[in-house]
Amino acid sequence: MGILQRLDARLTRFALEHQQQAPSRSWDPFGGNGLFLGPNGQMWPLGLNTTMETSKTEEIDGSFGSLVDYAYKSNGVVFACMLARMLLFSEARFQWRRMSSGRPGELFGDARLAPLEHPEPGKATGDLLSRAIQDVDLGGNFFAALRPGPTIKRLRPDWVTIILGSDRLPDIGSGDIDAEVVGYAYHPGGKNSGRAPEIMLKEEVAHFAPIPDPTASYRGMPWLIPVIREIMGDSAANTHKIKFFENAATPNMVVTLGDGIKDKAAFDLWVDTFENAHQGYLNAYKTLYLSAGTTAMPVGANFQQLEFKATQGAGETRIAAAAGVPPVIVGLSEGLAAATYSNYGQARRRFADGTIRPLWRNFAGSMETIVRPPQGASLWYDDRDVSFLREDVKDAAEIENLEAQTMRTLVESGWRPDDVVDAVAAGDLARLKGKHTGNLSVQLQPPGTGQTPKTPAVGGTP
Repeated sequence: MGILQRLDARLTRFALEHQQQAPSRSWDPFGGNGLFLGPNGQMWPLGLNTTMETSKTEEIDGSFGSLVDYAYKSNGVVFACMLARMLLFSEARFQWRRMSSGRPGELFGDARLAPLEHPEPGKATGDLLSRAIQDVDLGGNFFAALRPGPTIKRLRPDWVTIILGSDRLPDIGSGDIDAEVVGYAYHPGGKNSGRAPEIMLKEEVAHFAPIPDPTASYRGMPWLIPVIREIMGDSAANTHKIKFFENAATPNMVVTLGDGIKDKAAFDLWVDTFENAHQGYLNAYKTLYLSAGTTAMPVGANFQQLEFKATQGAGETRIAAAAGVPPVIVGLSEGLAAATYSNYGQARRRFADGTIRPLWRNFAGSMETIVRPPQGASLWYDDRDVSFLREDVKDAAEIENLEAQTMRTLVESGWRPDDVVDAVAAGDLARLKGKHTGNLSVQLQPPGTGQTPKTPAVGGTP
């Protein structure tokens, strides 16, 4: 039985990726409304004039669709962090890198890089990289299939099942120690669409998952998962600001009526009249007139009492930290202080060296599954044209200058030039052991070498 037949027959044995159930909502006995203190101290659930959001916050359950809807599309901080990652990540291009004596060598290209340079008609490397980092941020995984053309097609991550087993031992299941990836099942339209999945061999799919899920062997995890609560808190804070201004930029208020209103109809009429006159930002700062026996008492806290900027800024910083993006790069308020902004260069280097370059390296290794390198080479990223890294080019030039000075000193001290280049490039001066020429002078000549012989005198001894 061939591998395709074995995969198809055993597909039902492999568990689909876990999907969380729809989030449950907290029970609200007042349907999201507050209480109104009516005549004789009676509580009426008729809608409190409040600056607080009356509906519950949208829960984020950690699934791909939930993170797209309630994080990426609904939260400005998440969008800004993902955009910063995407814009820089998409700037790289790819080359082959020669491997010589275990050390990286020169970069070069050939026709085999065409699928990466033009993954689809009208698409370039940057388009592929943008999709890859977006799927990784929101789904933890990026899957790409090599199709005829050749073209590279993106597979929506939550529609893919990783099939585990063994090509050699058909009885091994997904939970066994020796289980490995043997293929992928792609469910067009989703896993509950009712359509038959398309089975692909592992050689046909590239899988990029830079943050491993600790509960899985091969599946990745989005960086958004640990900061879901911060995202919900930031979104709730934005909603609070909107409601604050919608309700006349006033604190929450409880109005107590005297004994003049005895029935509910009159009470409802009074509430409607009060809200029409004082609710909404167009009625802000109007003088409040109350009849005898009626009092208005503010409740809750205003922005100053809440230290709103500090509270929201702390959540923004935690989101940026999870994304690996310094706040000053994103433009968050926590990173725009004069002292912090003066360190922009260090923040840029941290972002490039600590976040983006490891992602580029991981992506290059992942894509070798479907874009095979030539013998003696590997797929590598080329960032020489990325303007964001221009200062790194300057630093690299200074390093090369120091290495050149080191090489000159070693050559002038008696080591052979080829051996010096090899040792300095490898960062291992121990390679020079036992290879000294024995010549110690500047001119590198043995004693007596290079002396001009005396010319004999004509007809006798000089």
